[in-house]
Amino acid sequence: MQVLGNKITTGVLREVPGAPVGQLPGTVRNHLLAALPLGEFRPWLSQLELVDLPLGGVLYEAGRAQPYVYFPTTAVVSLLYVTLNGSSAEIAVVGHEGVVGVSLFMGGETSPCRAMVRHAGQGYRLRARALQEAFTSSTASRRLLLRYAQALMTQVSQMAVCNRHHSVEKQLCRWLLMTLDRLQDNHLRMTQEMISTMLGVRREGVTEHANKLQHAGLIRYTRGHIEVLDRKGLEERVCECYRVVKKECDRLLPHETTG
Repeated sequence: MQVLGNKITTGVLREVPGAPVGQLPGTVRNHLLAALPLGEFRPWLSQLELVDLPLGGVLYEAGRAQPYVYFPTTAVVSLLYVTLNGSSAEIAVVGHEGVVGVSLFMGGETSPCRAMVRHAGQGYRLRARALQEAFTSSTASRRLLLRYAQALMTQVSQMAVCNRHHSVEKQLCRWLLMTLDRLQDNHLRMTQEMISTMLGVRREGVTEHANKLQHAGLIRYTRGHIEVLDRKGLEERVCECYRVVKKECDRLLPHETTG
């Protein structure tokens, strides 16, 4: 693994040459950034960096300082709790609707979880101090970020219920649908080993239930790639946890970016 500053990543986290920092294209814009009033967003324009977020890249580790926050655009990031024996489970997922680094504006400075890229793409990186200052001085920014924090808390609590009470197949359907909600198409680039890490179950269990979904015509799986063929079919099989989280996110968060 490559060490970048105080972050450890399995890929390269770099600034994209020629990135349109001054103007954020609507097709790759983060919804939280787009929802900020222009007057409050303008001071960030010179500080935002468009960066590549590679599959498996670790944005921060549990308990370590977080110098940046990340606003994913086309990438999807998992928040994982890692136990002392090295096993892990996903507790929340962040995509174009949110920000990675909630603890920084909530006053915690560090987080007890790891932030790892589960779907490669891009995002905007901002120094933590800039976000903290906006949270302190701006009513509009503070209100928006607190609403996002509430939506994230709903995710965390509902995933705890799901992992305790629902089958691996229902969890897998939830995982697929929550990922699709944060992508621009129906193709997921993810190995079964990484899915088992996210769900906190054995790889054999993921293989078994992925095969069931494939035989039912809901997905097509090849090594490292999943194509969702029948979203409605997944929605019919998923547990209520998916709908609870989606309903709360839709209620609290902006849905579309503006040009």
